[in-house]
Amino acid sequence: MTRIESDVVAVLVVRDGIPPVGGDEAVAEAGGAAVLIGTGCAGAVAELPIRRGWCAEAGPFAAGAFAKALASPLTDVPRILLPASPDGRDLAPRLAAELDRPLLAGATRFTAEGTDLVRWDGRLGVQVDTPPACVATLVPGVRGALPFSGDREVTTLDVELQHADAEVLEVLEPDPATADLAESSRILGAGAGLARGELSGPDAIAVLGELADALRASVGATRVVTDAGWAPYERQIGTTGVVADPDLYIAFGVSGAAQHIGGLGNPRHTVSINTDASAPMTAMADLGLVTPAQPLLAELVRRLANRSAGQEHHA
Repeated sequence: MTRIESDVVAVLVVRDGIPPVGGDEAVAEAGGAAVLIGTGCAGAVAELPIRRGWCAEAGPFAAGAFAKALASPLTDVPRILLPASPDGRDLAPRLAAELDRPLLAGATRFTAEGTDLVRWDGRLGVQVDTPPACVATLVPGVRGALPFSGDREVTTLDVELQHADAEVLEVLEPDPATADLAESSRILGAGAGLARGELSGPDAIAVLGELADALRASVGATRVVTDAGWAPYERQIGTTGVVADPDLYIAFGVSGAAQHIGGLGNPRHTVSINTDASAPMTAMADLGLVTPAQPLLAELVRRLANRSAGQEHHA
């Protein structure tokens, strides 16, 4: 069986040619060396900054079987890094157990000299010495990665799958209401301005949740909102909260403080709803609506409700 020789390697679970969230960052942190395992691995190579890669077509994801199959090829690799995606968080501890190594979960930096870890829902940073041999998971959205267009060295990795310790019956799509904001493609952000109007802060957040359900989006918030208790702290976006990078971000009454924007990443589309035309969030938005957030939110919910009722009537 092939033995991989490298100081550090990223391990990514690929599903039907789609790399995991944070996979590009894990590959970049590993210096471009990566093992791809799953289905359609060869098709995922071009989407990642891989300089040297190994592709193992191993079928549908099975954490126990994948860990056992990868243990032998990765025996001589001191540092192994996985993205802290759902599959990565599932595979990493099993792989660490198979290799009899410590697991460094929730890393934001992973080098031979030291590793930075986040604890307490991202509110505490810890620096530790990197063990000579270990497995780690990298938090998505905190490092970033540049695309790679140079020559790649990609080979096939033959692995022997044994019976998995658990049988996967079904893979369910994540519920946007409870999904990790780092993995959400659509986020509706709640700021202090959302509480200005007839509704109280908690009631306005509840209505925002209704809109999010209709749009298959997640609800995020600023620190002011979470400190007030209107939303839980795991919904806080910012340098002291969750680092997100959605395709769409709609900010309701968010002024755009540096701490909040610092955790927002680089959304592909940004909409700001604010009474202040010169607010930082409005200035950075693709579309800025200068209007109170509460009435616009109520109108959006009303129109979506009418649309749904009309579709049910025609059906």
